[in-house]
Amino acid sequence: MKHFLAFLCLLGTFLRVSAQCTAQASEFQLQGDYLLGGLFDIHHVSDPVYQDGPEASDCSSQPFILPSYRRFQLMRFSVEEINNSTSLLPNVSLGYEIFDHCSETHTFPGVLKLLSVDNLIQPWGEPYKNLSEVMALVGPFSSTDTLTVAPLFMVDLIPVVSYGAASSAFTEKAKYPSFLRTVHSNKDVIEVIVSIILRFKWRWVAFLNSDDAFGKDGLEMFIRRIKDTDICLAFTKGLNDNTNDSHVFEHIEAQKIYVVVVFAPKLSAEALIESAMQLNVTKRVWIAGDTWSLSKRLPKEEVIKSIGTVLGVSQPVIKIPGFDDFIRSSRSQAYCEKAEQNLFCNQACNCSSLSAEEILAVDPSYSFPVYSAVYAIAHALHNVLQCGAGRCTDNITVYPHKVLAELKKSNFTLLNHNIQFDENGDPTFGSYSIVFWNHSGDAEEIGFFKFNPSVNFFINDSKIQWYTNGDVPTSLCSQECLGGYAKKQDGIHECCFVCKICANGTYLNSSGDPYKCIACKETEWSAEGSTSCSLRVVEYIPFTDSGAILIMTGAWAFVGLTLTMSVLFAINYNTPVVRSAGGPMCFLILGCFSLCSLSVFFHFGKPTTSFCILRLLPFSLFYTVCLACFVVRSFQIVCIFKIAAKFPKIHSWWMKYHGQWLVITVAFVTQALLLIIGYTYAPPKPYHDTLWSHDKIILGCDINLKASSGSVILLLSLCSLCFIFSYMGKDLPKNYNEAKAITFCLLLLILTWIVFATEYVLYRGKYIQTLNALAVLCSLYSFLLWYFLPKCYIIIFQPHRNTQEYFQGLIQSYTKTISQ
Repeated sequence: MKHFLAFLCLLGTFLRVSAQCTAQASEFQLQGDYLLGGLFDIHHVSDPVYQDGPEASDCSSQPFILPSYRRFQLMRFSVEEINNSTSLLPNVSLGYEIFDHCSETHTFPGVLKLLSVDNLIQPWGEPYKNLSEVMALVGPFSSTDTLTVAPLFMVDLIPVVSYGAASSAFTEKAKYPSFLRTVHSNKDVIEVIVSIILRFKWRWVAFLNSDDAFGKDGLEMFIRRIKDTDICLAFTKGLNDNTNDSHVFEHIEAQKIYVVVVFAPKLSAEALIESAMQLNVTKRVWIAGDTWSLSKRLPKEEVIKSIGTVLGVSQPVIKIPGFDDFIRSSRSQAYCEKAEQNLFCNQACNCSSLSAEEILAVDPSYSFPVYSAVYAIAHALHNVLQCGAGRCTDNITVYPHKVLAELKKSNFTLLNHNIQFDENGDPTFGSYSIVFWNHSGDAEEIGFFKFNPSVNFFINDSKIQWYTNGDVPTSLCSQECLGGYAKKQDGIHECCFVCKICANGTYLNSSGDPYKCIACKETEWSAEGSTSCSLRVVEYIPFTDSGAILIMTGAWAFVGLTLTMSVLFAINYNTPVVRSAGGPMCFLILGCFSLCSLSVFFHFGKPTTSFCILRLLPFSLFYTVCLACFVVRSFQIVCIFKIAAKFPKIHSWWMKYHGQWLVITVAFVTQALLLIIGYTYAPPKPYHDTLWSHDKIILGCDINLKASSGSVILLLSLCSLCFIFSYMGKDLPKNYNEAKAITFCLLLLILTWIVFATEYVLYRGKYIQTLNALAVLCSLYSFLLWYFLPKCYIIIFQPHRNTQEYFQGLIQSYTKTISQ
């Protein structure tokens, strides 16, 4: 009896174990009405595999990736949840065939198994015949794996819904017509990374990427995105198993780069950060991509604080209801050796020792993408089968391309997210979180970046504990220039420059080109190092200026004196003094002097074209007549006292043909022609002088030197001749001092214009017009006061010297002297 009872106990135990094995045959396979494929990199081939012959890799012998195993379990959970649903695919069960895809080149048996029909790969024949039972594929995870695997599924338009492949290459629908994904592309991740860099005004950054399709695509997107920004890519390096991390960090240190973007898969990124900790790399800001920003292990390392501050871009952690219970339940079930023996290549895990807590505690990244990928396929199948009212249509033949068509039209809500895809198969849902590795060893969320319905970017700076203990770290090749300093590029990078101060008359537009000092307008001015221009003060001598009034009063007084002298000379016309002064020529000189004084009045007021012409014309034309008269007069004095005695014929010819009037007329006509030609070629015109004073505009007249040179040369020639002839008469009788008077007047004239020329060279302000008018007036007064006024004095106060006898006596006395 005892033996019989013992046998019954053993039989019960055997039956119970057998029942458990039957309940859980394999994690990689599940029977169902419709089959889903799955590719998860539960293991990873880290070292190159050298083989003597063709052989598939045994993934279970490679390093185990726990986060990938967690995602693998999420697909299993999602299918089980859908199978238990009464609203989604009612009375229809989903099955799956999942493979451990640990290598992009040596794990093709699993992929070919998914594509096979009755375990055979058949050539394509008639459409929709001999198609694989797989309705859609979930995975693979990496961009490199997907680039290798996806083309095999594209021919039959089997939907490939990746939960991790972010390369921008998959947006090319001509190459990947049945590819969709539930993660955003690298372009979006790079957009978030660049937004962080711009937010903190970092300009000098390094970009370390994995040396594969994923990393190279990220680098290309980064370079393209920063093209029109102030960010400079100072250093970049593709990371692989042969990379010398020490040399990488030496380059970063040598170039003084304090912001490092690490865009690589989790294993590569974690290995790099571990090297940084071992090599004592400090005082850096590390920006993590979404592949490793939620690492559970690295933030808890004791020395992680020493490397600096770690910011990251991550997918928001969305808790999947019921998943924790599923994991705890699945870890409590046993597996059968018989079931393990029947598994296909790379459908073994060797992970039975894992506890539920270990699985649930790892990096939760890409959980929702897996969950939403399975649900998107289920909803597409639901629509193909025309499910509704608790049942699905039984007589509909489901083809993968029909599932694909419904996938593209996906529009359902899952955990408060509206699942939809754009025309490229990219998700329109989702956002990114900005995380910071705090001192407690957690990836703390400090901001977000939302894409839909519009871009919304936010970072809470107060939550970041910078390694600088307060201030935001800087990363610049060159410190920003102060206001008013333009940048001058130093080297190949725009971020490297020297600062050059903007000179007077230029300014730097802070919102414009920082490399160019902009010239101010003619009506504006700026001091050295300015950021804007100020209006210049317009200056000229108005008629109300005290100096102008004084000079114009002097000009009117001059006119009055000339009129008075003309009247006095007219009354005493036949007296020797008037005759010796020139007789009728005196009235011509005085009249021309009066006309010359008109020029004085046009030196004041706002210059116009007519004012500029009249400022020079009266003086140049009529002063020529005056100088010609004095040339003739000084020549006659010399002729009478010196030439007449020795050359009587020349004297008689001069007197007979009125040589003096001929000379005066020729001089007048010549000057008139020269002025007409000069004014026709380049007439004087108003001129705004902005060179003399940086903050003022001096209004004056622009005189063309070439056009006026003929007129000036004629005046100088007449002045020189007059001076020569008058100087020749310096030894005439003391009381007969006309030649001496002319010489003295000429010396005053020359001295006046030398002084003015010196002032004109040294000073070009508005008062130069006053000095010019004064020079003109002095030129007139010099002859009036020193030539004509003494004669007026003799006429009025010394009439005894104004007699014929007196003059005859002087001449006879001088003639005797020179004859001896």
